[in-house]
Amino acid sequence: METLNLLEVDTKVPVFWWDMSHLDPVLQLAREALDELRISHPDSPDSNVKAQYMSPWKSHLLNVKMQPLCQEVIRLAKVVSKTHWNTDIEALNLDFMIADCWGVIYESADKTIAHTHFPSDFAAVMYLEADENCAPIVFERQLVVQPKPKTLVMFPGHVLHEVPENHGHRVVVAMNLNKIPSFSNKSA
Repeated sequence: METLNLLEVDTKVPVFWWDMSHLDPVLQLAREALDELRISHPDSPDSNVKAQYMSPWKSHLLNVKMQPLCQEVIRLAKVVSKTHWNTDIEALNLDFMIADCWGVIYESADKTIAHTHFPSDFAAVMYLEADENCAPIVFERQLVVQPKPKTLVMFPGHVLHEVPENHGHRVVVAMNLNKIPSFSNKSA
């Protein structure tokens, strides 16, 4: 049996956020998609999300109205890669794809148990609706981010996060992004 040896580096973990209110039509489409998915797929999947409703993991493939939001999140992942890590994903003949996309409607007493999205490169949460007193998202049991409507939060997929017991109304679209080979070969 192989022994796993571990060395740790104390480092900061980046969490990025954007005000997305300039994309109201895109956000409205995503909200409509979630309402439609709740009708077409009324049963929430079994997961660490303990909420009133959670749509299927592949909601972006089940309802085309999720696609504009997914494309904007992919664009922002490329921006983050270039500005924060100085890595031009497209120049490396790579792209991002949405591996999973799901919506969640939280009401009082709902929560999400601590977890990561590993092996995904990025995870993102778009707050479509968020009451002032709704639960925050908590990263690494340290950083508390209070949701605001029309705000997107993106973070590396390996980051531990959770949603404590909710008080109020909160509607999100969450997604996982993975790097994939790009077949456009822009350098040729």
